[in-house]
Amino acid sequence: MTRLAPIALVAAMLALAGCYGPRGAIYPYSGSGYTYVSSEMQPVTVTLIDTRTEEPFFKMEIPVGKQLTLNFLEGKGDDPVERPDRMVYAIMDAGTSTGRLTNQLTCPPRGSRRIDYALRPAPEAREMPVDYEQRIDAVQGRPAWWTPAGGEIPREKRFYE
Repeated sequence: MTRLAPIALVAAMLALAGCYGPRGAIYPYSGSGYTYVSSEMQPVTVTLIDTRTEEPFFKMEIPVGKQLTLNFLEGKGDDPVERPDRMVYAIMDAGTSTGRLTNQLTCPPRGSRRIDYALRPAPEAREMPVDYEQRIDAVQGRPAWWTPAGGEIPREKRFYE
């Protein structure tokens, strides 16, 4: 049984190799990536610049209530001179501490890229969730007396009358 424990640990580490934990996950290290959170009072735009040309190669206006998590993989790009590295990233709900970085983009090397962080004018409203219209307490489902237009409140029925 004691011989199976290390094997199980290695198998678990290999299974989690594609996952990302912005707070360090199982084995934190200094090159663990970046997470930018956008809120109503601080809506964030992140731009990555190729410093050799001062041209942006990635720009993301992070939706309010979401976070952009990104990491750079050195030597995994498609061109050993222009784009030797690969950036993996994902948009997640704000506060997400683990997940998969499902998008990728080849990028300039470490010494030739800059991350510009900018705040958009605030406040900025969150996007309406897709399932919001299906809720029974949504504006569309409210009775007339419970809307800004107003209306007659229905008479309360009593079972003892």
